[in-house]
Order: sequence, then structure tokens, then C-alpha cells
Amino acid sequence: MTVRRYPVAILLVVVTAAVIVVNGFAFWGDTFALWIDDAMQLSAGVAAVVCGCLVARRFRGHQRWWRLLIAFGMAGWSLGQCVWSWYQLVDGRGLPSPSLADVGYLSFPVFALAALFTLARARIRPDRERWQPAQWTAHFGIAVVLDGLVVTGSLFILTWTAALGQLVRATAPDAGSWAVAIAYPLSDLVIVVVAVLLVVFDRVDRPYRKNLLLLALGIVALACSDSVFAYLVSIGAESMKPWADAGFVLGPLFIAYALLVTPNTRRREDAGQAGGVDWWQLALPYIPVTAVALLITVQLIGGAGPDGVEVFVGVLVVFLVLARQLLSVLDNRLLLRRVYEGQQQLTHQAYHDPLTGLANRALFGDRLDLAVAEGADARHPLVLIFVDLDDFKEVNDRFGHAGGDLLLHAVAQRLLGCVRSTDTVARLGGDEFAILLEGEVDAPQAVADRIRGALRRPFAVHGTLVPVRASMGLVVPDPAEPLVTSDVLLGRADTSMYAGKRLGKDTTVVYRPSQDGPPDFPAALRRAAGGVPEGFGLVFQPIVRLPDETPVAVEALARWTAPDGTAVSPETFVRAVEGAGLGAELDALVLDLACREITAAGLDLTVHVNVCASRLGAPALEQSVSASLARYRLPAERLVVEITETVPVPDLAAGADAIRRLQALGVRVALDDFGAGYSSLTVLHALPVDLIKLDRALTTGVQPERDAALCRSLVGLCDDLDLAVVAEGIETAEQAELITRAGCTTAQGYRFGRPAPLSALTLSGATPLSAS
Repeated sequence: MTVRRYPVAILLVVVTAAVIVVNGFAFWGDTFALWIDDAMQLSAGVAAVVCGCLVARRFRGHQRWWRLLIAFGMAGWSLGQCVWSWYQLVDGRGLPSPSLADVGYLSFPVFALAALFTLARARIRPDRERWQPAQWTAHFGIAVVLDGLVVTGSLFILTWTAALGQLVRATAPDAGSWAVAIAYPLSDLVIVVVAVLLVVFDRVDRPYRKNLLLLALGIVALACSDSVFAYLVSIGAESMKPWADAGFVLGPLFIAYALLVTPNTRRREDAGQAGGVDWWQLALPYIPVTAVALLITVQLIGGAGPDGVEVFVGVLVVFLVLARQLLSVLDNRLLLRRVYEGQQQLTHQAYHDPLTGLANRALFGDRLDLAVAEGADARHPLVLIFVDLDDFKEVNDRFGHAGGDLLLHAVAQRLLGCVRSTDTVARLGGDEFAILLEGEVDAPQAVADRIRGALRRPFAVHGTLVPVRASMGLVVPDPAEPLVTSDVLLGRADTSMYAGKRLGKDTTVVYRPSQDGPPDFPAALRRAAGGVPEGFGLVFQPIVRLPDETPVAVEALARWTAPDGTAVSPETFVRAVEGAGLGAELDALVLDLACREITAAGLDLTVHVNVCASRLGAPALEQSVSASLARYRLPAERLVVEITETVPVPDLAAGADAIRRLQALGVRVALDDFGAGYSSLTVLHALPVDLIKLDRALTTGVQPERDAALCRSLVGLCDDLDLAVVAEGIETAEQAELITRAGCTTAQGYRFGRPAPLSALTLSGATPLSAS
């Protein structure tokens, strides 16, 4: 039945109802009214049979079988109606019980029940998706059971009051008649409960909703007239008006409409979306309860109170309704909790980066605003670090955006591991990160070194180790500076970071107010013309003997403060010098200053000086070493040249020859940062060094047993090769104990002293460091 036929169908129902009402008055006599009544019942039943057979021919599967089952049931019902009409209108002797009419009438509930279950199993969606109710709750299964019991109990009370109770208590002429009388209300109760539950819980797909509703409406109409008829029989009524047979006419008519309705099998655009509230599901379980309440009220007013069965089942229904409402309260609480959790999730998504899980620009800005508003002082300093990965585009070009995202996530985790839980790490976008440190006691440069050390370890991307370098801009707000804002601080950090990129990338620049542009150390070195550039100097870090921590040597470390007051990190200006081709001049300058200052201090300590591996074997290096030793009359055995492998040794064989020439001068040679960079056992085997310095990554104590075993193995190997060992990066007593147990007798790190001018160090004389 198409949409255009709905008005015709509604008009037919209205006209039929009007005829039933008018016929009930029997203006033309009771006999003629009965003929019209029986004819209308039989016509409606036959119409349902014809509609079912004709429409079933156009379908296959479940859609055909449920229509044929209904047609068979209505055919039996119509035959029963024929027998009834014969006895009532023609024979005039009254209908015997049981009779063939009972067989026909009672066959309908059997076929209708089978049809309902067949329709409930119907599916048309090609994706075979599982059925889910429109209003799913956490306790939906329990709610289904409770609603079903409420409907069943309420309808049982109505049936019991209408006919079943009196039939059960009545004394029938024989057992067969009594069984037939009981069969009608019981079969009606079963089929009505099943139909109502299927409607309430929507056990069919939406396209078949109209079929089910019309079929259920027809079944309920037939059951209502059956109940009225049974009630009138039970009270001994002498006659029945045609009005009581309205359900026998309208019921088959609604069933015929259910058979004619053709569902729309086209998939709607809104399929799969959450539907609106289905008021049938909400209201239908309580309609029978309301009817029971009205019935009991009428009984009480009439002075005939409910019997024991009604009271017992009614109390049970009340408790079921209370349990259902309690379940609704629990579902509402769960719903509110889910709404709250959803709001929390939305808030988290609004203020966090979806890729890395870090704070995003909005959250970072809020926290920076709050930190600036609270102000910073000497006890609670504020440090802002802007981090930008160098040459990140090459990673995307090489591994694709998926590989780039993987690297960004790994970098984010490394950055989180470098700060405290109270600090904020954010991804501002692309490959840019920002770090806010509040109350950081370490100097900003120390924090940057910690971050650089964490990023120095290669990252695994799709099975390939990828080195990562980053340019950083640091800002330490001046508490005395007025009207500073978070935007100003971010701008300064960004400016410092780009200034470092111009110096050669992989740099750290601390912001200082300047009108002269970014610091340029190569230019300062050229202007010095062999002298010491302005702001350049050396600091020294002690190297001690364990376990008494007696200083035995110092390492010379270069530092430079630009004319504008910016403290430029060594990585920054060294890289800039290397890029400008002035690395040899810088090495010579550091070597000369180290020999001069250690001699002038009058300390009987060995001094370590760093030299880039790329200049190992260059004649200029050996000439500088000889000249400095002679100029300051420093014994050669008190100088150690550390080969820093920021780049690999160009030629291992030539490098080995150069080391032997230095050793011929009496100078010892060390391999710096062993275990990181380009250092390997192959390099150790090829280069005849006198000493190795273990990189801090091998002495962190993160995995004490593993680190101790590794250190013990390396120390034992070096002892067999007659090499001295210095453990770098020792910051805690636990790390010192770890390397001591591993057999290492010499160490360096913040635990024993931070880099400082020789005049600021508290040192005592010691014998030169030896391999023993």
C-alpha cells in the first residue's frame, strides 16, 4: 500500500466504523442487523485472505511467509465465521460447543503467532548489521524483561476480570466445552502479549515497522471483541449488540492493511544514525497498567472489590513497575556520568594535541599567562624554551607523513622525560614545541643541555635509526621588567630560536635584548685576529679519582657571551665556527688558553682539551700542540687531547699515525663520549688512544644492573688494553657508586663540580692521570 492510498484506507476505516455504529442501533430490526454484522465480519476476513495471497506473490523469503501464514490464519477464521453465521442466521438452534467454528477461530492465533515471529526475523539491509534498539541503555536486557512482565501481568488481570476468571470458576457441561471456553482468552492473551512486546521493543527493522503496528492493532481489536463476547457469555447476557463485534470487523481490516503495506527497501541517507524518541516504546508498557488501575477503581466504586488473583497479580505488577523506575534512575545516573566523561574528553581534546597528547597552543598560552600573572623571582624562576626540529621536512620526504608523525610522537615522549610533572610541554604546530618550566633551579643552559642529550639518541622510524637535531630559543623573564606578556615571551623565544638556526642549526640561544641582530662568533673570531675574542673564555670541570674524589685533572670548556649579553651555548658557536671554516683557529685558541691558565694557576693537574676528529692528522694541530707546550713550558704528560667525534674520523689509518706523533711529543690522546656518536669498538681498535671517556648515557643508572654490567665489561676491556677510563656525567651518589662497583677509578660530572673558572674551583694538587 503506497502513500497515495493512505487517505483511501483511512476513509474506509471511518466509513466502516460509522456503519458499525449505525447498525448497532438496529433501526431496521435485530435480525437484519445481525445479517449486516456477520456479512461485514466475513467480508473483512475474506479481504484479508485475498490481500495476503496476492501480495505474497511479489515477495520472497520471510516477507512472503509471514503474509501466507496470516492468510492461512484468516482463512481459518473466516471458515469459523461461516459456520457461526449458519448456526446464528439460518439454523436458528444456536452454536454447539465445541464445533467446527471453534476450530476455525482458534486456528488464527496459531498462524498469527508464527507470522509474528517470522516478521520479527525479517531483514533487508545488505550489510547484515545486527539489530540494536533505538534507546539503548546499560540495563536494556533487564528493562526488556521487566516491561514484558508488566505488560503480561496487566493484560492477564484484564483478561481474568473480563472472562477468564469467571470461566475458570464456572462449571461447564463437559470438559470439552470448558477447555474451548478457556482456550479463547488464553490464546488471545498470548498473542496480544507477543504483539505488544514486539512493538514495544522494536524487534524488526524500521522499514517493517508499519506492518507490525497494523498487524498488532488488528490482533488487539480481535482480542478485545473476544473478551467482550466472553464476558457477556460469562454473565449470562441474553443478546449481544453488533457494537461488541466491532473488533471482528476492524481487526481483519487492519490485518489486510498490514498485508498490503510494502516497505521501502531503499537505504536511506540517515541509515545508521540515532533515531528520535520512540513514544510507543515508552508508553505501551504503561497503557495496560493504566487500564488495570481504572478497572480496579470502577470495581471499588461499584462495591465489588478485586478478587485474590487480581490482588496478587496487581501487587506483583506494582513491584515490577517500581523496579522498572529504579532501573530508569540508574540508567539516568549512568547517562549523566557518560555526559560528564564526554565533556571531560571534549575539554581534553580542545586543549591537547591529538597526535602527541601534549598541551596545544591554547592550553600552553593559558598556563603561560597564569605564570606571567603570578610573576617570577629568584626563588621561583620562569624559563620558556622554544624547540624547533631541524630539517624535519627531510623526514617527511623520506618516510612519508606517517613516519613524520611517528617521529613527532617519540620526540614528545623524550621531551616529557626531560621535565618534571609540574612543567608544561606543548606542541605548537608542525615540528615546533614549547616548554614552560616554573621554579627550575638549574640554569637555563643546563636544562637545554638535558633536552639536547635526550634528543641526541637516534629515533627508530620504520626500522631505521634517524638522528634528530633541534634549534632552541630560551627566555628567562626579568622580574623587574614591567608589562611583559606571554605573547612577548613567545615572540622572544621564537626570535632566539631562529637566530640559532641562522648560526648553523642544532643550536641553543638564550634571549638577551639586542639591537645589533643575532650573535656572530665567527665574525668576533676574525676581528680578534689571533687574539681572544671579546666575551670568550674558558671554564674548567674537575676530573676526580674515586673513591676519595681527589681532583686529578680538569677539562677545559669554551664559553662565549656575545656583546649584547647573550650567553651562546658552545654547540651553537662551535657549529657556527665549523660552518665558517674556522674550526682549526678555535681549537688552537682553546689549546693556547688552557695551557696558559693551568700554568698560571700553578696547579699540578692534567688539563684536557677537546679537538674535533676531522682535524686529527692535520699538521696545524700538531704544530699548535708543540707551540703551546713550549710557550708555557707545560710538561707534555700534563696535556690530554680529547678527540670529540661529532663527525667521524676521515681516515682511521691517518688518524692513528697522527695520534702516534702526538704521543711521541709526550701528549696523551683520549677518545671522548665513547658509546655515543660515531664511537665504536672498531674505532677503538683502529686508534691507539691512551684513555677513553664513557658517555653519560652509559652511566645514568636508569637500569642499574644492566648499566653496571656494561660498565664493568668496558672497564675490564680497557684494563686489558692498558687504557685509562673516565666516566662522564656523574651527578648523583648512586651513579658514583655504580661506576665504582664496576671498577672505574676516575669520574667527571656535576657531582664533583660544575664548570667554572680555575679561580672559582676548590682544587688540590694531584699526580697526573695514568692508565693504572
